[in-house]
Amino acid sequence: MQMNEDKTQRMGGALAALNSRIARLAMALDLHLEDRAVVEALIETPQMVPVAPERRSNPEQAGGRTVEVGAERRKSHEREELRGLLALRYHLETESLNDNGAALTHQVLAAAEDHLVRQGFKPGAAGFNLSELLTP
Repeated sequence: MQMNEDKTQRMGGALAALNSRIARLAMALDLHLEDRAVVEALIETPQMVPVAPERRSNPEQAGGRTVEVGAERRKSHEREELRGLLALRYHLETESLNDNGAALTHQVLAAAEDHLVRQGFKPGAAGFNLSELLTP
């Protein structure tokens, strides 16, 4: 049982950290993840086109053009990170459901949400999560 409790605590800590980063990115991007439609639109957004490796490593070979990192490019990177973190969180939630069942997963998700609220974020700032579906 101790091993299972340790795993649950680690997962709770990982979800709390993920939620914090997700909420901060959403705030920086001015996205309101409490709205499920916003989360779905973000997930469905096509991936940004990467800069060609030769332009990153040797701009002279690319006709002297350099890679400009402006505000829009930074926002694109932040959106990509946010998409990836949301996918990772949903994967962890699903894995917890399969391994631990609905009751324990709900407890872990509720604790992670409480941690986020204690940090000063409003409930749901990290987006839709499975705890909404798992209310006993």
